[in-house]
Amino acid sequence: MTSAPRGAAVPGSGRDSDRAGSARVVLIRHGETEWSRTGRHTGRTDIPLADEGRRRAAALAGPLTALRPTDPLVLTSPRERAVRTAELAGLEIARRWDALAEWDYGEFEGLTTEQIREHTPDWTVWTHPTPGGESVEHVQSRADLVWSVAHSQLPVRDVILVGHGHFSRALVARWIDAPVVEGRRFALSPGAYTVLGFEHGVPQVVQHNVSGT
Repeated sequence: MTSAPRGAAVPGSGRDSDRAGSARVVLIRHGETEWSRTGRHTGRTDIPLADEGRRRAAALAGPLTALRPTDPLVLTSPRERAVRTAELAGLEIARRWDALAEWDYGEFEGLTTEQIREHTPDWTVWTHPTPGGESVEHVQSRADLVWSVAHSQLPVRDVILVGHGHFSRALVARWIDAPVVEGRRFALSPGAYTVLGFEHGVPQVVQHNVSGT
């Protein structure tokens, strides 16, 4: 069986049977910034939302309301671009959580993939080392921590996680019990969201990369 990282209760069995098939997690990537628009890797740097990013974040309010989440627990990355996205989308933030921060790009912070590949051909964050930054193994451990906390809440409420591009894609991969490297197969645009849920107790991707506009 596909597992809920790691040993957490899966809605649809035991005491949470009333939530079977309805428990959900919504992942939201922050709206566009100047660095995301130009493809610069943005980890620790606290870049504000651009005008378009604010517009797309505000446009999420309607679709998120239409999802009718059950008593949602809203957790955000501590970065301004994520917090502001949540606020503009009309969400009430319960906690700003370091575990939802973007992949740490180390020495590659602020560089585009094309710039990095000038000295490291074929580089991607999924498949190559990031000097001074996070390893794939560390990102996977962080993603599993996030899922252990989310699963503890799902028997009684939905969870909304507001964060970043690469780490949110890593979360999607771990949700379906795939290694973090498979996050490369899930596009996630700025200001878009993904809905994760269950079918017969098995984690599945319900909707992916949905824009509010």
